[in-house]
Amino acid sequence: MTAQRFFGKVSLLLEMIKFAHTIFALPFTLMSVAIAMTGGFDGRALFWIVAAMVGARTSAMTFNRIIDRGYDALNPRTASRALPKGAIKTGEAWLFLGAATALFVLAAAMLNRLALALSPVALLVIWGYSYTKRFTVLSHLFLGLALAIAPTGAWIAARGRFDWPPVLLSLCVLLWTAGFDIIYACQDVDFDRKTGLYSLPAAIGVGPALHVSLLLHLLTIAGLVALKWVAGLGPAYLIGAAAASVLLLYEHTLVKPGDLSRVNAAFFTINGFVSIGLFVFTLIARWLA
Repeated sequence: MTAQRFFGKVSLLLEMIKFAHTIFALPFTLMSVAIAMTGGFDGRALFWIVAAMVGARTSAMTFNRIIDRGYDALNPRTASRALPKGAIKTGEAWLFLGAATALFVLAAAMLNRLALALSPVALLVIWGYSYTKRFTVLSHLFLGLALAIAPTGAWIAARGRFDWPPVLLSLCVLLWTAGFDIIYACQDVDFDRKTGLYSLPAAIGVGPALHVSLLLHLLTIAGLVALKWVAGLGPAYLIGAAAASVLLLYEHTLVKPGDLSRVNAAFFTINGFVSIGLFVFTLIARWLA
């Protein structure tokens, strides 16, 4: 294989798993690290925490693409993805999955014993999500859980134990993710009903599902505000929490039951600003403390 073909294949693999969307989860992981590392910056630990997070997300997304390739081929919205289209072979995807999983386990081992011991549990959670849409409308919450374990995992990696701040942060991530996943799932209501897949919009309709999504995001806002006191963050953090709250509420003005044309703007752009903004203001709060 030539170098050009190799890098072309890598580019296809990264596009297949939407590697750029790591921006959704990584800032929350780094938030947890920023709160946890009160005794000083540990560059080595930070490197392996980021490696673990990237490996875990890549493993999860690759597994999801492999398991769902049959459904993706039938759905007009996803039929052009690399696996259904044949641009990536299934065997190549399995190899990519193996490499990402190995990176995650290696990173956990380089952090501490507790992180390594819990790595199989994390893999079961992030792989297990891919099956949930086959049997429960709560699949959105399972996706939230898959992303939510990252902040707690980062805290364990940094401190070697559980504490309340990462638990609350993880709960916020779970609710936030489930809320925007419900919005995203509104695009596939007809397909989900036709193929027997489960989602909240398919079960109760787009309008009621958007109301549930809003409720989840209101609970997210409450959790983010509470995090200020649970984690002992300075006043600057509340500026970030307030900005994130406004963005989350604005997200719900972009999508209507009869108009889903701005789902991508709500899903990708707004949520990217939410995660990055919260991380930046967490850093500022820590710096000013």
